[in-house]
Amino acid sequence: MIQEFKDFIAKGNVMDMAVGIIIGAAFTAIVSSLVGDLINPIIGLIIGGIDFSNMYVVLSGEVAPGTGLEAARESGAAVFAYGSFVMAVINFLIIAFVVFMLVKMVNRVKDAAVKKEEKVPGAPAGPTQEELLSDIRDLLRSRA
Repeated sequence: MIQEFKDFIAKGNVMDMAVGIIIGAAFTAIVSSLVGDLINPIIGLIIGGIDFSNMYVVLSGEVAPGTGLEAARESGAAVFAYGSFVMAVINFLIIAFVVFMLVKMVNRVKDAAVKKEEKVPGAPAGPTQEELLSDIRDLLRSRA
């Protein structure tokens, strides 16, 4: 059973998946910084300096006007933090776009490698299937 487990772990798919998960976890920090430090300020400038991360509606409880989201949550009020949801959607769209671009690039590299293998210059063209069958037929006739 231990050998079977070692064989399972050694398979390429499991190792590829592990590498993907590790890279994905590291990539999350980069995307969070991209959204929080670069994209949010630009969007805030466009829509008049509004910070999405602190946008919320108080559902129950009392919160002083202008209180940040974390302070409102700490006060025990029930808040509808739609700004956090907007940020999560923006994060998702950015990650999806970057993954799309990576997959597109990998597919382009794979296609180029396949085309190079197909177009090997100077490689002799082998006989067709019909030519091989004709040769076999002729050899069988000559022996009979």
